[in-house]
Amino acid sequence: MSTIRLTMAQAVARFLTAQKTEIDGQVMPLFGGVWAIFGHGNVAGMGEALHGVRDRLPTFRAHNEQGMAHAAIAFAKASRRRRMMACTTSIGPGATNMVTAAAVAHVNRLPVLLLPGDVFANRRPDPVLQQIESFSDGTVSANDCFKPVSRYFDRISRPEQIIPALQRAMNVLTDPAECGPVTLALCQDTQAEAYDYPESFFSERVWMPRRTRPDEAELARAADLIRSAKKPFIVAGGGVLYSGAEKALADFAERHGLFVGETQAGKSSLPHDHQANLGAVGVTGTGAANALAEDADVVIAVGTRLQDFTTGSWALFKNPNRRIVGLNVQAFDATKHSALPLLADARVGLEELSRALGTWKAPEAWTGKGREEKARWFETAARYTDPTNAELPSDAQVIGAVQRTSQPSDVVVCAAGGLPGELHKHWKASTALGYHLEYGYSCMGYEIAGGLGVKMADPSREVIVMVGDGSYLMMNSELATSVMLGQKLTVVLLDNRGYGCINRLQRATGGVSFNNLLQHTHHVTLPDIDFAAHAASLGAQAVKVKGIGELEDALKKARGSEHSTVIVIDTDPLASTDAGGHWWDVAVPEVSSRDQVKAARKDYETALAEQRVGD
Repeated sequence: MSTIRLTMAQAVARFLTAQKTEIDGQVMPLFGGVWAIFGHGNVAGMGEALHGVRDRLPTFRAHNEQGMAHAAIAFAKASRRRRMMACTTSIGPGATNMVTAAAVAHVNRLPVLLLPGDVFANRRPDPVLQQIESFSDGTVSANDCFKPVSRYFDRISRPEQIIPALQRAMNVLTDPAECGPVTLALCQDTQAEAYDYPESFFSERVWMPRRTRPDEAELARAADLIRSAKKPFIVAGGGVLYSGAEKALADFAERHGLFVGETQAGKSSLPHDHQANLGAVGVTGTGAANALAEDADVVIAVGTRLQDFTTGSWALFKNPNRRIVGLNVQAFDATKHSALPLLADARVGLEELSRALGTWKAPEAWTGKGREEKARWFETAARYTDPTNAELPSDAQVIGAVQRTSQPSDVVVCAAGGLPGELHKHWKASTALGYHLEYGYSCMGYEIAGGLGVKMADPSREVIVMVGDGSYLMMNSELATSVMLGQKLTVVLLDNRGYGCINRLQRATGGVSFNNLLQHTHHVTLPDIDFAAHAASLGAQAVKVKGIGELEDALKKARGSEHSTVIVIDTDPLASTDAGGHWWDVAVPEVSSRDQVKAARKDYETALAEQRVGD
């Protein structure tokens, strides 16, 4: 057996360069690069190794470990999980900064390879700088925090251990059902140790997505159930986009006269003006999609994990006889809510299900209702997004301005707060992957870093990041990285001076405004933050605008620029779209001295009665 002597870190780097993927007939690197912030736990080992392969595997420097991992996750999502990135950090805070991002990837079923440095395997300098010490367990390090948020975790304390570990890692990262973050904690002394690795370990491998075909019995049962339906409805999740199943979904809906509601992850599965697309479904759903979802007797859940925002906390699907068909690659998701499982890739599953249904179509009375509800919603929604002269526009009015100045190929990126709900209802996505929301973990601070990852995945598309002042203050450092890398973003920063979304939720559940908007916090002086000046200090072009007219002018100018631009606009913290939507289970205190809370509790108990617990 022919071998090559390398350090463990060199073996990792060389292995990553050998992993390929094929997209549209073109073989390309599976890993788009490695994000690295070096410290004493990885600079000597991984740093030297990455330098040696920099012509084949680019290394990118970020400003925050969580931010760079968000960029890597967004890159994978924008690449339909067909390409991915790795991230390496030192031990201690560098590693634990990535734990939140690992949770984002875990919840959203997205691949990212995390390579944090770890303590010395030989323990000779024990304890080292930044080491977490357990009084009862000598094997614990800070990297154990990754275990519950990793699909696969391993600690590499011998150089040869990387051989099975990397092979297992690749199987997880590329498996449609198991896909998620992989953490390989690299003991820092082991990174520098040499081993005679078999050359075959570094042979090029092309990874192709596995397309699981449905079991014949499951397929037959699903088709029989759908044929019996009088009011069938499709919920399209992120699995549709990961599978590349947009055409299969459109063909299925058109052939069988069905309507589709999109989750946050599934939005842009169909063009907004497709005859079958009723838009967002669930807590932040449109009036059209939710009207059909409430009455549906068979719900075909395609590639969705059916989280509470989709199901209205188990209360949206109100038909007492309703059944769910769970078309998913992962049995864990396919069987939720007592669903009839159809384990399959979304594209293949829809195609075979359509063949099994033959010429069956939903009743005309049901499709007629769908058309009426869609027309009604489009008329209603326009009132919220139309131009305004208001000094403090709403989020929806800002979205309307961004929409009017956008092009069909643009990608809008957002994450937590009130904006995702307004975007889910109002953004008109025209092309697949044009809507990029992180709402599985709803992670504040994802927005700018995520926008950077999206832009790196497809530089041909304009990327518009919409972010609130709260999220911007939590994490804005990768704006400087976008400037440094020449990856242009247009950032629309909506300043409502606090956490406006949670303030509205607080008031809706009977509470008083407390500790959310800046004016309602314990303070000596209210901050007067100049966001435009701050963004300019990070190297971006920046401007603050007054009103929707100036915003549209600034957006048009930003489109013509080659540099990242931040546009700041003051917005109303209280206004939101009160049309559409659905109840969401947020527990209200049973005991309170305040009448508003008591009243909210009564409403809450009434709503709880509509839940289908365990169903």
